[in-house]
Amino acid sequence: MRRLGHRHQLKQSVVKGMFGRLSIAVIVLVICTVSLLSTIKTTKQPFSRSEIDVDTLWGTAASGGWRPSSAPRSDWPPPPTETNGYLRVRCNGGLNQQRSAICNAVLAARIMNATLVLPELDANSFWHDDSGFHGVYDVDHFIKSLKYDVRIVESIPDIQKNGKTKKIKPFQMRPERDAPISWYTTVALKKMKEHGAIYLTPFSHRLAEEIDNPEYQRLRCRVNYHALRFKPHIMELSNSIVNRLRAQGHFMAIHLRFEMDMLAFAGCFDIFTPEEQKVLKKYRDENFAPKKLVYNERRAIGKCPLTPEEVGLILRAIGFDNSTRIYLAAGDLFGGERFMKPFRSLFPHLENHNTVDPTSELAKSTNGLVGSAVDYMVCLLSDIFMPTYDGPSNFANNLLGHRLYYGFRTNLQPDRKALAPIFIEREKGRTAGFEESVRSVMQNTNFGGPHKRVSPESFYTNSWPECFCQVEAANQADKCPPDNVLDILDSRLKTEGIDDSESLTSNSTD
Repeated sequence: MRRLGHRHQLKQSVVKGMFGRLSIAVIVLVICTVSLLSTIKTTKQPFSRSEIDVDTLWGTAASGGWRPSSAPRSDWPPPPTETNGYLRVRCNGGLNQQRSAICNAVLAARIMNATLVLPELDANSFWHDDSGFHGVYDVDHFIKSLKYDVRIVESIPDIQKNGKTKKIKPFQMRPERDAPISWYTTVALKKMKEHGAIYLTPFSHRLAEEIDNPEYQRLRCRVNYHALRFKPHIMELSNSIVNRLRAQGHFMAIHLRFEMDMLAFAGCFDIFTPEEQKVLKKYRDENFAPKKLVYNERRAIGKCPLTPEEVGLILRAIGFDNSTRIYLAAGDLFGGERFMKPFRSLFPHLENHNTVDPTSELAKSTNGLVGSAVDYMVCLLSDIFMPTYDGPSNFANNLLGHRLYYGFRTNLQPDRKALAPIFIEREKGRTAGFEESVRSVMQNTNFGGPHKRVSPESFYTNSWPECFCQVEAANQADKCPPDNVLDILDSRLKTEGIDDSESLTSNSTD
């Protein structure tokens, strides 16, 4: 909507204001009408409940003959003994934003022939948790898993110069967002050679995702899905929760992103009380760039997170009944029980990591980054996963990609833009055909099988085809690597005379 200009006359201002409000109404009406017609056109015949088989959803999606594979398929020399310097990074944001940054840091080190210093996890992130890399991930496993790719140390070593011990002071740099590989091989590498080490901060989304080199992309997958393993106590907590949930049958995990930060970011205020709106607007003003946001417009194009009730209505329309067991991965829901009550009335068997067994140590051990890590693992291992807002949500995006890699596990991904006009019509009292329309939209989404990555879908959400292969492949590039690929890489390490235990012991602080 256009902002009103300077007021020359009171009458002119009133007329402009009327036209401004009329414009919003027209825009919303047009968007809703087009979206609804688009939804109707995609269904050439009446949609019936039987077209979505709930029993099938509890299994995995069809693989089409593909299987996960991130091992190198072409010549992949081990990291050389001579390094260009040390790469130190600070990974900012929440746990999953940091996870993507770690993948990028490993790739950047490989590209620059640098030794990677164990990445720092921002202690001033959303969780205000200073656990650090050692507190969340299995460090030894991380270093050993990547021995064929990069050299990793826990701290920058001192150097001997003129008989004196000196510390290397890293040159601090701030990469541009989604910086190309060329920035690392020119600007960053030049400074690394000058100073012996560079410190990149902040390091969130600082390396381009789309890279025309499948081996580089497969390295990202090796980091994300193999090297980054949570510490044993986190894995034990996660498995304990999963076992308790699965003892009663299948269960679904939902990332209910109805939290203050996301609602403020999306600009979805109007469904809240005046006091709650003040809180959201204050949070937005303090944390996000100024932007004119109109709720009705945002809602009509699917920019608002689904409410808990809308999530329940989608599940019921698909065919899930009130016996369905649901694990909720979420922080503090904004608006509290007022918004949860309608969802709970549809699906009463709701759990989170604090309620699965509130009397045990589980409820006392799942705060901060550890709580986020446990939620991640439970969602990864669940039979079905459903994100409710996949915009800039690193948690949902990473999980969708991990579940794809983990064996095409079923995901329910609501198309909020296509669903918005259906929910708006329902709110106006026009409920005829509501469930059929919802099922029509959901039928046209991907349930977790291999599919082409189309912008703005992230590589971390969908690493197909780079990180998948086929035993019987029509295209040679898609053919699975030999079964003895690790033996081949080990042989290369020995040929180069590299001791793969060196990285583990260098500068160890344990």
